[in-house]
Amino acid sequence: MTEILLAGVVGSTAYGLATADSDVDRLGVFAAPTDTLLGLRTPRESIVTTAPDRTLHEARKWCGLALGGNPTVMELVWLPDDLYETRTAFGDELIGIRAAFLSAKRVRDAYLGYASQQFRKLENRGDGAFSADTRRRTAKHARHLARLVHQGRELYATGRLRIRLDDPGWYHRFGDRVAAGDLEVARQLLAEAEADFARIRTPLPERPDEAPVEAWLRAVRAAYYTARPAS
Repeated sequence: MTEILLAGVVGSTAYGLATADSDVDRLGVFAAPTDTLLGLRTPRESIVTTAPDRTLHEARKWCGLALGGNPTVMELVWLPDDLYETRTAFGDELIGIRAAFLSAKRVRDAYLGYASQQFRKLENRGDGAFSADTRRRTAKHARHLARLVHQGRELYATGRLRIRLDDPGWYHRFGDRVAAGDLEVARQLLAEAEADFARIRTPLPERPDEAPVEAWLRAVRAAYYTARPAS
């Protein structure tokens, strides 16, 4: 049995980029019973379902991904309040230490890395002479490239991750332009982001602060431990 500590709506809905075709993505962190982590067969570290579209990571795995700068995972602790669907005391504590997961190099590498992945997908689409379905996917990849660039740059510059985008219409227009065959505008946006990351003086530390993360995880383990009776 798992206990969800924090969960909410992420992805396009959270950014303000959702369309009529968009799924509602949910992300959460759960605590496995501590005694189940001690034996030969440990529980799954992630639980993924499609109805609804939801990904849950066990507390230790979530912390590891967040410490690595994973942009998708980090969204969970920066959501606007109205997007949380489950919020426990441990979830609030995790939100309270969210800055501890951040570090300059990992944020830069993660956001630029994910944006570069989106650009490679765009390069593989060709020159715009393709089906309507492929154009929709291309526009989506372009929107997320731009979103990663802008969110990552602001996080790197301010130490805060803003989930809701100021002008969703701009991202849709950008995506449509790239889907119509203008790959150069995406290439230029990525190049500008790389230059900005090199130029910006970030307040982020060189390394994440693992001490409060370790303390939080140990508190979760203590809270969800029940000693088994002697055989």
